[in-house]
Amino acid sequence: MTSPVLARVRRSGFVESEHRGIVVGVDAAGRRRLAVGDVDSPIFPRSTNKPLQSVAMLRAGLPLDGHLLALATASHSGEAYHLAGVRQILADAGLTVDALRNAPALPDRPDDAHAWRCAGHGPEALAHGCSGKHAAMLATCALNGWPLESYLDPHHPLQVGVAEAVAELAGEPPAATGVDGCGAPVLAISPAGLARAYARIATAAPDTPAGRVATAMRTYPQWVGGTDRGITAVHRAVPGLIAKDAAEAVAAAALPDGRAVAVKIADGGERAVLPVLVAALRALGLDDAETDGSALATLSTAPVLGRGEPVGLLEIDLDAAPAPVSPGPRRRGSDRAR
Repeated sequence: MTSPVLARVRRSGFVESEHRGIVVGVDAAGRRRLAVGDVDSPIFPRSTNKPLQSVAMLRAGLPLDGHLLALATASHSGEAYHLAGVRQILADAGLTVDALRNAPALPDRPDDAHAWRCAGHGPEALAHGCSGKHAAMLATCALNGWPLESYLDPHHPLQVGVAEAVAELAGEPPAATGVDGCGAPVLAISPAGLARAYARIATAAPDTPAGRVATAMRTYPQWVGGTDRGITAVHRAVPGLIAKDAAEAVAAAALPDGRAVAVKIADGGERAVLPVLVAALRALGLDDAETDGSALATLSTAPVLGRGEPVGLLEIDLDAAPAPVSPGPRRRGSDRAR
């Protein structure tokens, strides 16, 4: 991958660090409007694939909507309401937390982790940020009579359906299959394909699987991330946006009109990913009239402190001149709004 410098940390006037990466932006037709770096080489999108996976599960009949569907797309913080939601998804399918096959973890926030341990718990699958997705996968399998024990096998009917949905939404076949941090298959697609997929979800008709996913994410952003998570703040700062962050500094977002961006920071560090995501949205024409400007300004940078006081800044450089217009991939399926 070609990864230009996207962000510089300037401390006391001195460039201290640089973050390289890839950014792509497309319009509603999938035409490229912004391209920095090799946007056509595959990456593992990690948890930014979750909305695509949720579309596949709804197509297979999963009867989720509202906050529980948002939880299926989530990398949640393990707060009490998240864990209650995971239990509800499983219980509605006649299952218990024992069916989960994702990695064990503690809740993310220190106070929640402390309370969890004081209640006698250690790392458990329920508390992992991907447990909502895994509960939804199990519920989909139970509904269709598919095997539960092997639901993480890439050849399982569930995962075959996920791969088909990812290929359709991204407009390209997955380039590789790996194992995500939670244990589920992770499918490699290009940043350009990831942005196209988010554009399609954001502009889908409300009564389609993709449209239902978009509605759930817009309406319940705290269920997609957590009470004080940056990705939750992005949702709230831009009405109608859908957005998702992921491990290894990947993020994607789409506006209601289909403008969409995808970001991958090459070093995997999280400091620059949301500021670059915001800068990319602005490069596609997002303006303050479409946002809560003060909230978005906070997300546009990262603190550079000395003795607790600001002594520098994170500078974003996207070389944001619009990329040459490219023809969008031909649309398939029924999720696109007519």
